[in-house]
Amino acid sequence: MKRLKTVALVLFIANITFAQKIEKTLIGTWKLISVENTNAAGTKTFPYETNPEGLLYLDDKGNYAIQIYKNERLKIISGDKNKCTPEENAAIVQGSNSHFGKYEVDDSTKTITFKIETASFPNWEQTEQKRSYKYNNSELQYVVVNTTQGGKSVTAKVVWKKL
Repeated sequence: MKRLKTVALVLFIANITFAQKIEKTLIGTWKLISVENTNAAGTKTFPYETNPEGLLYLDDKGNYAIQIYKNERLKIISGDKNKCTPEENAAIVQGSNSHFGKYEVDDSTKTITFKIETASFPNWEQTEQKRSYKYNNSELQYVVVNTTQGGKSVTAKVVWKKL
């Protein structure tokens, strides 16, 4: 019985250590590789085109920041973001996504929870979004189930590469 308790304790400590290593592995700066949306019918689209730009930052205190942009964006003709045409405003809004706040990682369920404080899409502010993730060879993939383009009827697979 004593040996069984010792084995259980060792496995428990090993599991905690492994989870801490995974969480520490996620800390840092990530470059966006792709965002692929899938609608209910299974159709796939790339809302930020095939070579998006973006950064994800996760620190050791539980803070995060995400910025996502289309790679190619047209310049504002007036040179003043307060004097955009309706088409320019639409392109800016549809070609970007950013938010920041706190995050938590649960390695036992392979989820990251983003506690969104402020977002370019105001509907996400003061919400929590749990995203299933995979980590392999310095690549992080997670799934967004409540996207800015279609809500719950569209999912997004987001891929990041550690810098």
